[in-house]
Amino acid sequence: MTTQIQNFADLRHKVTRTPLASDEPITLTGLFRKAAADRSRRDALNFKSGNEWKSISSEKMISRIERIALGLYSLGIRKGDRVAILSANSPEWTLTDAACQFIGAIDVPIYTTLAPSSIEYILKDAGARILVIENQTIFERLQNELNRCFAIERFIFFDPVGVNNRRSMSLADLEIIGFEYLKKHKNLLGEISQTIQTDDIATLIYTSGTTGDSKGVMLSHANLISNVLDAGADFAMSPNDIALSVLPLSHVFERTGMYLYIWNGMAVYYAESIEKVPDNLREVRPTIFVGVPRIFEKVYSRAKERSASQSRLKERIFDWAISVGKDYAFRNEHREAVPRLLGMKQLVADRLVFSKFREFFGGRLRMCITGGAALSDTIAYIFNGAGVAIMQGYGLTETSPVISTNTPAAARVGTVGRPIRNVQVRIAADGEIEVIGPNVMHGYFNKPEATREAFSSDGWFRTGDIGELNGDGFLKITDRKKELFKTSGGKYIAPAPIEQMLKASRFVNQVVLVGNECKFPAALIVPNFEPLESYAHSKGIEFKSRRDLINHPRIVDLFERQTEKYTHGIAQYEKVKKIALLENELTVESGELTPTLKVRRRIVDEKYRDVIRQIYRDAERK
Repeated sequence: MTTQIQNFADLRHKVTRTPLASDEPITLTGLFRKAAADRSRRDALNFKSGNEWKSISSEKMISRIERIALGLYSLGIRKGDRVAILSANSPEWTLTDAACQFIGAIDVPIYTTLAPSSIEYILKDAGARILVIENQTIFERLQNELNRCFAIERFIFFDPVGVNNRRSMSLADLEIIGFEYLKKHKNLLGEISQTIQTDDIATLIYTSGTTGDSKGVMLSHANLISNVLDAGADFAMSPNDIALSVLPLSHVFERTGMYLYIWNGMAVYYAESIEKVPDNLREVRPTIFVGVPRIFEKVYSRAKERSASQSRLKERIFDWAISVGKDYAFRNEHREAVPRLLGMKQLVADRLVFSKFREFFGGRLRMCITGGAALSDTIAYIFNGAGVAIMQGYGLTETSPVISTNTPAAARVGTVGRPIRNVQVRIAADGEIEVIGPNVMHGYFNKPEATREAFSSDGWFRTGDIGELNGDGFLKITDRKKELFKTSGGKYIAPAPIEQMLKASRFVNQVVLVGNECKFPAALIVPNFEPLESYAHSKGIEFKSRRDLINHPRIVDLFERQTEKYTHGIAQYEKVKKIALLENELTVESGELTPTLKVRRRIVDEKYRDVIRQIYRDAERK
């Protein structure tokens, strides 16, 4: 593996990073130890047990990490060996991740929502020797696939219930083994830490695979450390901040966020589940919240639907407040004077509507950070106007992940901010965004050809995204290079901006634009059924099922009118001429979305091939 990494490194420029301070950590081991020593707290990691939040102190965190690390070492795990983690978020996830770093092992995070065949592929490709798994339920679901993963020597369970395999043990038992090992070898971890170099691979993260097979991204200690320090430099996080961990730690966005929280001495709370997030927000009342745009879209959609269901007057008040807030936020962003009348309107709107937005997040949120997908300008202005500042950033697994981000001191709606410290961005001749910096991966594991293709001849990483840099240095993403499609008339269409326009309708939940090599683009739309059903009842439209509803001529007409309304102003060749309404939401479990909620367009095209064909057949008949 060392030779392979060296070959990959030859493709990259030697990147020199300017440190923020002389005492910065250079490995993740150093980050955890220094944070615990300099910013020790009693409630470093917090989790829900029953109806009560319980805490793990900084001291206890380090102690448990050391025990898990030496427990793994006693099982024969050495520097460079792969340890897979298959679990939902928990303190144990973070402790196990850190334990791997303490002994130089490479951890391989795996989403629990992946298909069994995908999990099998990752375990085999990575050559994982140990699988750390959440519970017996997941283990039994994957039994057939795991039986074919011959490299796995041990299964370690976070939840000990049901552990009865001779190759299995609980994490608690592993910690006991590690504790006994520590008593006999007190200086061992210190000796091991001296052998861990900043360019050693820390983790192997498999991409979501929107356009093909997933690839194992090799990220080093230097990649991750540089991103934590450089991306977090302008956010002024401190031990006074509180974070609620919601996104999967298998995603590098949340993983790097976790390191950032720990480095800054923040209290971290693990959400119980996605369903429990609203409750947890009210209980924890975080000051920092990291989430994907979908979360903010749903908060807005539900607030709008709630007002519409109460009365026509309340719906009008809500719409008025949103209009005021957007205007107020726009003027503030562009440093324009706020007219006195607008300022008075904003105070009224805040009292009637926006205070409820803030209450949803617990009432003391000072900043939201989002990435992973495009945040619509409308949603950004709405939340900014409501006093919930959303800082949108941009990055990829291959860049650890942050490339650029808006910050409290410098933000522009519609952009993903300026490149972070020590990271450079350029736009290639074909519009592709290219990046160079200490955050860029060492390569794809076992895929030297794919690695070579990912870099330009002079060592810049090709992101696969199309974008532009404005005069102030803010980066704007316009689309995915591989998601552009061409009509039969030879016009290239970027689907993402048009999809975002359509999602501004309160009746639209999800959208996928189609039309490659066809005369015009069409849209597959998953309705937002709650407001749609309310609309149908108010208009006297009878239906027995959702299928009846989406096939009703008046409902189809509604969506055609909404499509025209929300895409007004785009070029004629970009116009969505036909739509098809889908009964079922696109999900991760059904394979249509990646674990980070990006659309797998190839899968959607295949699954709805007949629907798409029918759209164009009907158009030809008319």
